[in-house]
Amino acid sequence: MARTLRVLTRLMGWSSVAIGLFHVALGNAAIPGAGSAGPTVDSWGRFMGASFVGYGLAWLWAARQRPVPARAVRLLAGVFLLGGVGRLLSLAVHGRPQWFQIVLAVIELTLPPVFFWLAGAEERASRDGAEAVTAGR
Repeated sequence: MARTLRVLTRLMGWSSVAIGLFHVALGNAAIPGAGSAGPTVDSWGRFMGASFVGYGLAWLWAARQRPVPARAVRLLAGVFLLGGVGRLLSLAVHGRPQWFQIVLAVIELTLPPVFFWLAGAEERASRDGAEAVTAGR
């Protein structure tokens, strides 16, 4: 489980950085179904893309720690879950978005529980390993 946590944490980091850079570079064109949303939304989207790059870098920071910090993973997964909840709220208020946004909402609502479950895996493995070494003395 510790290896799965580390791989998923890295994947989350690199994909968030790539998606964020894509939004910074393309603005409105990076949003499926957005069309020409105008300069205000383009500016906001590019800013949020840069924020998403920072979010991805936080995941990558967590992935580089030994052990991967459970608290950071839970916090970052909680932010991701909040994004999915935001999409549900938008769905309730404004109706069904472009199909790809539904796919993203499913990912944002199903992946965080996996991270919550795996969050302490490497810390537990490190602690159990240390206990085994101490018990063997």
